[in-house]
Amino acid sequence: MSQTNGTPNPPDAPFKITLADRMSRLPTYLFARINTVLYQKRRAGEDVIDLGMGNPSEPPHESVIEKLVEAARNPLNHGYSQSTGILNLRREVAAKYLRKHAVRLDPEKEVVVCLGSKEGFSHMCLALMGPGDTAIVPAPYFPAHVYAVALASGNCITLEVADSEKFLSNIAYTCQHLHPRPKLLIVNYPHNPSGVTVEPEFFVDVVKLAKRYGLMVISDSAYADVAFDGYHPPSFLSAPGAIDVGVEFTTMSKGYNMAGWRVGYACGNQEMLKALATIKAYYDYGMFQAVQIAAIMALRNTEANVESQAKLYEKRRNVLVDGLRRIGWDVTGPRAGMFVWAKIPEKYLQTMDTMQFSMKLLEEGAVAVSPGTGFGPAGEGYLRMALVENENRLRQAVRHIDRCLNHDNKPAAAETTP
Repeated sequence: MSQTNGTPNPPDAPFKITLADRMSRLPTYLFARINTVLYQKRRAGEDVIDLGMGNPSEPPHESVIEKLVEAARNPLNHGYSQSTGILNLRREVAAKYLRKHAVRLDPEKEVVVCLGSKEGFSHMCLALMGPGDTAIVPAPYFPAHVYAVALASGNCITLEVADSEKFLSNIAYTCQHLHPRPKLLIVNYPHNPSGVTVEPEFFVDVVKLAKRYGLMVISDSAYADVAFDGYHPPSFLSAPGAIDVGVEFTTMSKGYNMAGWRVGYACGNQEMLKALATIKAYYDYGMFQAVQIAAIMALRNTEANVESQAKLYEKRRNVLVDGLRRIGWDVTGPRAGMFVWAKIPEKYLQTMDTMQFSMKLLEEGAVAVSPGTGFGPAGEGYLRMALVENENRLRQAVRHIDRCLNHDNKPAAAETTP
C-alpha cells in the first residue's frame, strides 16, 4: 500500500512523489532561461559569444595530460581511493601553501582533497550547520555559498562586500545584535562575481572577529591563482591564528585549466577538516587516483604555466574593459579572477531590469552574459562577463553589444575577425 505522510492512499489513486522540504528552499535556476535561448540559437546555427560561465577554454599543460594517461594505464590506480585524497597529493598542496603563502601545514591532518572545491564546501556546510544555525555570506553571492547552507538546514545573512571595512563593521554589528549569534562566516576573495580583492590585513581583522564572537570561518579562494598587475591574493591561512578558527578551499579549475577534472582541496583547522572527512567518508570513495597523480604533476611542475594563464586573462580583461568603456560603459577592471563585473548604463535600467537587459543582449546581440540578479538582489544592475573567449572574440562581443544597444537594434550578424 502506498502511503504519503502516514495516510493510506485509495487503491486507485496515482502514486505521489513527495520531495523533502529542503527542496523548497532552492529557487528556480535563474540562468536556465538564458541557457535555453543560448542552446536554441546554437542549434539554429547562430554564432553566440558565450561570456556567461567561467569555464576555462584552454586545456591543462600537456605534461599533466600525459601523466593522466600514464597513470590511467596502471591497473593499480583503478580501485577505490581515499576519500580525503592520497597522501602525496596532500603533501604537494602543503608544499604549495608553504611556497606561495609561507603557511606550514600538516598534510595528514590539515589538508583534505575534494571533488572540486564546491563539493568540499557543500559537505563542510553539512558538517557545521543545522536547524537554527546562521551563516554570514558576502553579497552579491556565489549561489553555492547560500544554498549549500540552506541544504544543510541553516540560515543566511548576506552583507554587502564592495567596501571591505564596511563589511567587517557589519559582521561585528550582526554578531552583537543577533541572538543566537551567527555560527559561520564565509569569505570569498578574490570575490565571485564582483572581483573585489583584499590585502593581508583584512584577514587579520577577520581572525580577530572570529575569536571575539565565536565564528568559524570558511574562506573560498577559488580564484587565487588568477591575478593581475602584480597583485598577489593573500591566503586567509596566512593571518596569525587563522588555523584556530577556520579553513580555506582552493581549486585547480581556474589557474591550472582543470575545471572538468574536479580537483579541489581544503586546508586549515584540524577539527573542521576531520568533520569534513567524516561526511565525505559516507558520500564518496575519493577521486580517481590517476587524476590525483596528474594533479601532483600539475602542482609540482606547471607553476610557470599558471602564471602565463593569468597573463592571458589579464590581456583579455584589458580588451573587454577598454572596449566597454569605449562604448560608454563605466567599468572598473578587476585585479584578479576571470570575470568583469560591469555596471549596466543607467539609461537602460530605467526601462528594464537586469534579467531583461541580459536577454536583450542574447536575443538581439548574440552575446550571452550572467545577469547580476543570479547572484542575489545585490547584483541587480550588473552583469558578470567571463574572460573565456580570445581577444578577437571579446572585441567582436563589444561590437555586438554596441550595435545591439546604440544602433539599429537589429540582430547582430556573425562576424569573422581576422
